[in-house]
Amino acid sequence: MKNCKKHLIVALVVLLAGQFLAPKAAHSQVMEVGASVGLSYYMGDINPRKPFVQSNLGWGVLVRYYDGTRWAFRLAYSNLQLDCSDKASGYRPERGLSFHTKVHDVALIAEFNFLDYFTGSKRNGLSPYIFGGISVLSFNPKADDGTALRDILTDTNSDVLITNDTKTMEKYGKVAASIPFGIGLKYSVSRRIGLAAEWRWDWSLTDWLDDCHGYYPRYTDPNNSIVQYADPTGFVGPETQTQTPTGEVVVSNTKSYIQRGNSADFDWYGYLNVSITYKFNLPNGKDCNKKERYKNYD
Repeated sequence: MKNCKKHLIVALVVLLAGQFLAPKAAHSQVMEVGASVGLSYYMGDINPRKPFVQSNLGWGVLVRYYDGTRWAFRLAYSNLQLDCSDKASGYRPERGLSFHTKVHDVALIAEFNFLDYFTGSKRNGLSPYIFGGISVLSFNPKADDGTALRDILTDTNSDVLITNDTKTMEKYGKVAASIPFGIGLKYSVSRRIGLAAEWRWDWSLTDWLDDCHGYYPRYTDPNNSIVQYADPTGFVGPETQTQTPTGEVVVSNTKSYIQRGNSADFDWYGYLNVSITYKFNLPNGKDCNKKERYKNYD
């Protein structure tokens, strides 16, 4: 199922990229500017199953260019808040993990209208559409107390014990790419005003949005401040060290190397939103294709 989903995403991106590269006939340019507002949510290691768990209010701005009545291209900025906890999702409550992060997303997206659509048209003022593209996002996951987790937690698939020494802590990047895609519905309100409702999914190309990755760290001191974020419920517990009569040190912990997060899967986030746009640069008399392309315009 996961492979099918990835193949569909790749096919959509290739199709949309081809539209950018294909030669275009000369015609009037139509631009729209607007803003969006809606609900943002996260899905990943802490919440792999339920959309809209701990959803938040998100917003964005966009500029859209229409290439005729079927294809449109937009540049969009989205400001999204992502929050989730094991307690809220109910997936692995024994971990007790949680995070919140602000995502700043800049996306270049192509849209395809299933029906002829033109803002201001009485006859062609409604159409469902699909879209896809690529985006760049920045993020910085934090604990509930505001502590930046990037400076504390790492991919801990190693034999390094967590002590008061954090010099071995590896840090990860706070900028990543993602593949946005989704479905929507456009409606022309008036000659210059258009509305759209859409559900956007982003397949982020990082597994660090939630700071849940790899294996639990090994530690000997459960009171260490780092452990409060790595294993807040004491699910793994500290290791014990005993010395045999021969002087050999034996380390024991029945839960060593328990997986904390699935490092093989990237994180997702979604944005269910409505947008309002204002159109300018209406078709003029110099457009030789005006009557044919915009015959229903009023």
